[in-house]
Amino acid sequence: MDGGETVVVTGFGPFRQFLVNPSWKAAQGLKLVGLGEGIGVHIKEVPVSYVKLNHLLHVCVPKFAVHLGIARGSRVIILEQTGKNSGYSDKDVCGFCPESRCCVQAGPEKLDSAVNMKPISKQFRRAGMDVIYSRDAGRYLCDFAYYCSLYHGQRRAALIHIPVSGSLASADRLVPLLRALIQAMLQQLDVFYCKHRPIF
Repeated sequence: MDGGETVVVTGFGPFRQFLVNPSWKAAQGLKLVGLGEGIGVHIKEVPVSYVKLNHLLHVCVPKFAVHLGIARGSRVIILEQTGKNSGYSDKDVCGFCPESRCCVQAGPEKLDSAVNMKPISKQFRRAGMDVIYSRDAGRYLCDFAYYCSLYHGQRRAALIHIPVSGSLASADRLVPLLRALIQAMLQQLDVFYCKHRPIF
């Protein structure tokens, strides 16, 4: 991405037994280490609430957004390719779910990130890292946030599910790996937008 641009990294607020959500801890860790010269990092803790989350995503459309969520039961990092618009029936922490069961009325059923997650996951797996690729983000707040961000941000967004158990649950291992993954995504976006930049 061009110098001086800002990446917004979100982590979720309290959820069930997690008084401090591991995704928010990871976002804070990324703020500390940064993403490299010329790239600002803005972090935001987002509530596990459809209504509040939708409002925040409407007022904040960054150059690139990275949403971090937790994948309970997983010991690997999951790079999500696709956000889904409909099928949201699980209630949030306020006991609410969208009456329409969708993110955006009359929006496309699914949206893919401008970043191709498959080659990135392969690259890191070849290097011995526990990173996998997915096209099903789960139809809950993570998926909801991802779809809304893709819709409002011209598909310049990513959703990364992080583990809450196993060796990668340690910040010492998790944060450097997340940093490297996001840097790879930004490099891919650079190439994409250079190829599609109009020439006058």
